Amino acid sequence: MRVALWLLDSPRLGQTPSVKRIAGNLLKQPARKGCVQAQSRLGRLLCRDCGNTRDRRIGLELLRQAARAGDHCAQLELERLSR
Repeated sequence: MRVALWLLDSPRLGQTPSVKRIAGNLLKQPARKGCVQAQSRLGRLLCRDCGNTRDRRIGLELLRQAARAGDHCAQLELERLSR
């Protein structure tokens, strides 16, 4: 998970689609196991960068789970998306 977060937070690397795909794949397993930080980051990634409805729906669900667990970034993202 640390590698995924480092990739996404890297100013240059974090903007490329291939790096986002790699980071997303690295975040899937921790998010499934209930890691709130992984749920929040993967949810934001899916909602912002994926064009299909299925991925966006999964992203919203991950954000809801993270927000219920108290993740402030997930709460803000859900609020932004509901406008």
